[in-house]
Amino acid sequence: MQATADVQTTNTLDGLIDLTRYPVDDVDGEAGRALIAQCRRQLDEDGCVVLKNFVPKKALARLEAETERLSPEAHYNQIETNPYNSAGDPEKPLSHPVNRFDDRTNGFVAGDRIDGDTIIRQVYEHPDFQRFIGAVVGMEEIHQYADPLADLVVNVLREGCQHPWHYDTNEFIVTMMTRQSHGGGRFEYASGIRSPEGENFAEVEKVIDGDRTRLKSLDLQPGDLQVFFGRYSLHRVTPVEGDKERHTVIFAYAKEPGFIGRPERAQRIFGRMAPVHERLLEEGMDRSDSLAD
Repeated sequence: MQATADVQTTNTLDGLIDLTRYPVDDVDGEAGRALIAQCRRQLDEDGCVVLKNFVPKKALARLEAETERLSPEAHYNQIETNPYNSAGDPEKPLSHPVNRFDDRTNGFVAGDRIDGDTIIRQVYEHPDFQRFIGAVVGMEEIHQYADPLADLVVNVLREGCQHPWHYDTNEFIVTMMTRQSHGGGRFEYASGIRSPEGENFAEVEKVIDGDRTRLKSLDLQPGDLQVFFGRYSLHRVTPVEGDKERHTVIFAYAKEPGFIGRPERAQRIFGRMAPVHERLLEEGMDRSDSLAD
């Protein structure tokens, strides 16, 4: 990529996003309001909206090259994890979701490896993009994730990698696929299976046992933008097949400023903690709900 082209592209969203189809730069206009209303209806129905071909092919080529360049920075880890990224509970039966562990093998490029010159960080920090996302999720204002490792992330999945059933730390997440694998790598979810009021363990257990009654499966493609309420919807990425990596950019926002993931989670996902996580270990931290991470 040429540096000059990068600057020209990322100073505005024009050319990077299909603004004719998705006028995110004019959310107060008639077309912008209609788009937001459409997205919110879909989110209300099942907690997920996918904007197909959100990124034009020319910009997509640049994005794919960028995540390909960043992918060697990914920290890979292989662990056995339950949907809550927690320890098991010997006082509960083995069939209980908290005691259901599966292999998680994938890689993440941490946010502090993605500098301000990259297209993806400039999109992530762009006021128009943030305003659009905030309107879609029904918030007057959203804030960039304050976690220096988890604010902007590239998820890199090689052959055999998967992300088993889990929940996200923040209430909603925004992702953009930049490269799809030859096979596998399907996104599956059970919308709204839990709520701030409770975990709904019985239904979670059914999903883990293979009941697909409430499952939806997405065949995401490069250039698709997804907005997803992953704090409340159990979801996974099935094992990747073939020698082509699956790359997904994760744009993390929060409804309140200063949101930071738990230090233990940072250690598991990125293989390290930032200074802010080390301080939290000493000071402790609170969540706005009682749900497990």
